[in-house]
Amino acid sequence: MALAILSALPEEQYGLQHLLTDARTVRRAGRDFTLGRLHGRSVVLGLTGIGKVAAATTATAVMEGFGAQQLLFTGVAGGVGAGVQVGDVVVAQQFLQHDMDVRPLLPRWQVPGYAAPTLACDAVLSAGLLAAAQACVAQAAAWNEPLLAGNVPRAHAGLVASGDQFIVSAAVSGQITADLQAAGHVPLAVEMEGAAIAQVCADYGVPFAAVRTISDRADDSAHVDFPAFVQAVASRYALQIVQHWVQLG
Repeated sequence: MALAILSALPEEQYGLQHLLTDARTVRRAGRDFTLGRLHGRSVVLGLTGIGKVAAATTATAVMEGFGAQQLLFTGVAGGVGAGVQVGDVVVAQQFLQHDMDVRPLLPRWQVPGYAAPTLACDAVLSAGLLAAAQACVAQAAAWNEPLLAGNVPRAHAGLVASGDQFIVSAAVSGQITADLQAAGHVPLAVEMEGAAIAQVCADYGVPFAAVRTISDRADDSAHVDFPAFVQAVASRYALQIVQHWVQLG
């Protein structure tokens, strides 16, 4: 069964690419995809680009072009849930587009043509991904990594909200969170691609799971040391979590 592993940033796939056997690169839809085998599984690696449209194009390309039958997405996100701190990991159970609003045609956040505002990830794949994330953060607690800011990393599972906006304001993230919570949606993190991939996977009937490393609290310090965090923490998390998850499967 072909597995697509999509990531938001190249640093998250650098280690995986070096682990592939029989690797080859194919260009499709303006993107480079790497095909090969990882721990015996047939995989295709690709980068989503930034934003929902770019992510949807990438997800469609791996399904139409390479016959992907499962999809795993890795990336970083801003933490907005209570107790979700820098260095934590969030495994998505559902996605929602926080900037979707076609009122009065439909309720806020609901995508036209879909039954509800939220799109569910595959429960079985996500359970395995959470186990892999828990194993990773347990090891990370002993790294003594300064960029973890003294936090003991934890793994969470729940709702992730996506929108075409890099959020660097506590006021903005607070308003998004408050509005969602008032309607019964409790987001743990915000990012820019996952809901679009979830929608494409729902359209194609492809099981989907996603994991996000929390790089900031989606506030006024969200830009601080971001490249350093990706290199030292997020890329390391992604490599360990994906390898563990693939081996579990």
